[in-house]
Amino acid sequence: MSDGALSQDEIDALLAGVDSSAMGGPAAATAPGGPGDEKAIQDYLSATVDAQSSNLSMMTGREVSFQGPSVSSLSRDELLQRLPDTVTTVKADFNAGFPGEHSFIFPEETAKAVAALMNKEENIELDEMAMSVLGEVVSQLVGSQITALTDKTGNKSIASVSPEAANVPKAVAALPGDRFICAAYQLNLGDGKEHQLWEVYGSSVSADIAQALNARNAPPAAPQQAGFGGGMDMRGMPAMGGMGGGMGMGMQGMGGMMPSANVQSVQFPSLMPQPTAQEAGNIGLIMDVFMEMTVELGRTRKLIKEILGMGEGTIIELDKLAGEPVDILVNHKLIAKGEVVVIDENFGVRVTEIVSPMERMGEGMG
Repeated sequence: MSDGALSQDEIDALLAGVDSSAMGGPAAATAPGGPGDEKAIQDYLSATVDAQSSNLSMMTGREVSFQGPSVSSLSRDELLQRLPDTVTTVKADFNAGFPGEHSFIFPEETAKAVAALMNKEENIELDEMAMSVLGEVVSQLVGSQITALTDKTGNKSIASVSPEAANVPKAVAALPGDRFICAAYQLNLGDGKEHQLWEVYGSSVSADIAQALNARNAPPAAPQQAGFGGGMDMRGMPAMGGMGGGMGMGMQGMGGMMPSANVQSVQFPSLMPQPTAQEAGNIGLIMDVFMEMTVELGRTRKLIKEILGMGEGTIIELDKLAGEPVDILVNHKLIAKGEVVVIDENFGVRVTEIVSPMERMGEGMG
């Protein structure tokens, strides 16, 4: 019989919003994939390290480099033992392609150092502005990862939510309840100190990513040879004297069984026009022609009297919701959608979706 007191593990679980069964009880979920999954994710993340270092160097204006990562399967308790007392967590869950839990964890001192580099300040506090800066850093890191993951898996629907940062005691850090994949990086910020960074993938998203990576890297299956099941060709069949009795004798000569047919799916030709060699050469002649590219935040329609009544401080409501992708247009034609980012105090846009030719045709006809 229990005396009613909660153990420290149960207290930590309640504070983190996870069920106590996830702390290793009988209802705990199974671990993510085995060493093969860990290796697939480690190889994929290792291939992004150079791009991540370049992105962070450009954002901070200082030579910054990533080392690693070291990927392993951990439980919540195992990771908490490696973390300092206070951490900055940045949630960036995947919501399409490979949906599931995904986050970055900075030690508090590392989070301050990164925010200070971004804001060009010293002795920075982790206030709301600093949290926003760290969210933007993670947004850039995730963007590079999504690009690489799309190339490696062929999945073009991968997307993540806008990162949310919080500076909290490690006991209340938002971590998956079951076992998960954790990638540990060494971060060199050029300040002579050793910094660490952890990236966490929930069990479901890590298993899905590893499966897609392994499937893409698997060798192609050996083609099946067309023909009859026993390998006999038509010349090996008995002579047929006629369409009636001759056919019957032929079937009996084969043991009374029909050969197994080799059924294959029909391959239809692509309906999209393919450029000829001459057309491809002609396109090369206009590659250096400038075109106007614009990013449209939204639109609205107003009466002339409403427009004439505008003045300083007037607020114009647009037809897009907050957080909705903005339109990217070339010569006033929609070609892509994206999300607004800030780079060195300048606005930019990261492409999140390329509009298909059929959609563009429908837009032009509308």
